[in-house]
Amino acid sequence: MIDNYLIAGVDEAGRGPLAGPVVAAAVVLDPAHYIVGLADSKKLKVAERERLAEEIRIRALVWAIGRAEVAEIDRLNILKASLLAMQRAVAALGILPGKVLVDGNCCPHLDCPCEAIVKGDATVPAISAASILAKVARDAELCAIHNSYPQYDFYRNKGYPTKAHLEALRSHGPCPEHRRSFAIYR
Repeated sequence: MIDNYLIAGVDEAGRGPLAGPVVAAAVVLDPAHYIVGLADSKKLKVAERERLAEEIRIRALVWAIGRAEVAEIDRLNILKASLLAMQRAVAALGILPGKVLVDGNCCPHLDCPCEAIVKGDATVPAISAASILAKVARDAELCAIHNSYPQYDFYRNKGYPTKAHLEALRSHGPCPEHRRSFAIYR
């Protein structure tokens, strides 16, 4: 049953990296507990992002994380995998919001109304909150993956194609966490 009073913000992190999952978050903010400082996660310093993520987890009415794995990204493509991660995040909320607001220009298929808002992570607080949770969750995961594959320096680059990461790929080849469908491997 749809709760017409609840609006969820949804965003993803990890479309551009060469490695790791794409992670999405869905957040329903509590209007009685305003969170100061919400913004596009990419514009925040790491410490501020992590502080806000903790506050969001405590103060939001409900929040959830969804993801699509490397194999799904390679099988579906990154856009479809991102939309799948968003679907999973909304489903994991445990409630069906009256509306979902998604950062970007594409909406996942959902059982409730959905609206895509370009640059929504900078203008819609619920989407900003989702952006922060998704980025913090994905970054933590890439730091953990670093322990298994330190030669790629995932702790620092989070899977993005930095000069050092590309050099490591040339030296060591891809590890199981690398997305094989990306053009760099062709």
